[in-house]
Amino acid sequence: MTLEQLFLCAVWNTFVLDWLLRTKVTTTVNFFYVYQLPVPRLTRGDRYFDALVERAARLICTTPEFDELAREVGLAGHQQGVTDDVERAQLRAEIDGLVAHLYGLDKEELSHVLSTFPLVPQSTKDTVLDAYRQLLPPTPVETLHATSA
Repeated sequence: MTLEQLFLCAVWNTFVLDWLLRTKVTTTVNFFYVYQLPVPRLTRGDRYFDALVERAARLICTTPEFDELAREVGLAGHQQGVTDDVERAQLRAEIDGLVAHLYGLDKEELSHVLSTFPLVPQSTKDTVLDAYRQLLPPTPVETLHATSA
């Protein structure tokens, strides 16, 4: 797995991308919709790319089979992977918060996106909003709005 695949895994598994995809799909999901998703083209060295990849790796690399991937990301090995449910939920919330910032969402827009998930517990939504508030917003040049044409 490459670092770009970890990045995509992190971004595609967020509430923001889920919401965006649901606004486009009429009956079934197919690659026509996936190809239309506005996914930021970030690479290693970008603070959001690195932050998302590191968090995704900590969620994925929890067994010895993932040691090579963990080392590629900069972790010592699967021992730095997270298996505790509370810590995993926090990492997922941080990923959601980072991606919301990356897409240039403000707090109200993220709240709206989260409100469209009636089956998600309110505590999960609150954790995402807390993570969003705690993470530094990107500079205008780093937002998806500024990079898409």
